[in-house]
Amino acid sequence: MSGMFYEDFTVGEVLRHEVTRTVTETDNLLITTLTMNVQPLHLDAEFAAESMYGRQIVNSIFTLGVVTGIPVQETTLGTTLGNLGFREIEFPKPVFFGDTLRVETEALDKRVSKSRPETGIVGIEHRGYNQNDELVCVVRRTALMKRRPGAVDEPQRETAAAAT
Repeated sequence: MSGMFYEDFTVGEVLRHEVTRTVTETDNLLITTLTMNVQPLHLDAEFAAESMYGRQIVNSIFTLGVVTGIPVQETTLGTTLGNLGFREIEFPKPVFFGDTLRVETEALDKRVSKSRPETGIVGIEHRGYNQNDELVCVVRRTALMKRRPGAVDEPQRETAAAAT
């Protein structure tokens, strides 16, 4: 499955991704040790049991990776030239071992690149939810996307307000 070109993104449209991911203790251990994050909330069951959560929480870098990774096949696979940056990242609720994450994606804004008119810049929001439909992660980012070959120039900027 290939990703979406710049022209395929419609500001305000929400894509609900079918792929889900159950988080395991091994996932948490791997990302935590690979990133050298020795926070005991992730690694020490006894320490975490005394915390406000009562148990270990999953490293938020893993949550971020899953929430931005699940949408790739449907949004940016083969059609992005790069992630230009993260605008904002929030973790409203913790993720625990055994939680199953699902993701939805919304295009926030878009414009044709001024310096590279064969590309477009799309603001994207990914929202991650657990199996109880609790919001666990919100990621707002900016992607540099390929335009369709032969695409006709369109207005320079589209925002949610303009789309409604």
